[in-house]
Amino acid sequence: MAMIPNDTLDACGLLCPLPVLKLRKRLKSLGIGEVIAMQADDPAAIIDVPHFCAESGHDLLSATDTDGVQTYLIRKTL
Repeated sequence: MAMIPNDTLDACGLLCPLPVLKLRKRLKSLGIGEVIAMQADDPAAIIDVPHFCAESGHDLLSATDTDGVQTYLIRKTL
């Protein structure tokens, strides 16, 4: 069964560090346990998003890549 995110963020066309900065801002508006789906096409996001989640304590639930667009599912934990 597919997870339905509580929010989505389209960060395609943005370059480092903007995808992570926008993700951090959007996570602030979510409640604990809610999930956001973020799409990005910046090659640096492959490194930046998992690192951001590890450093900030949020759960990176999945990371997929389809035709150069990465989709991340992140659960807010704090």
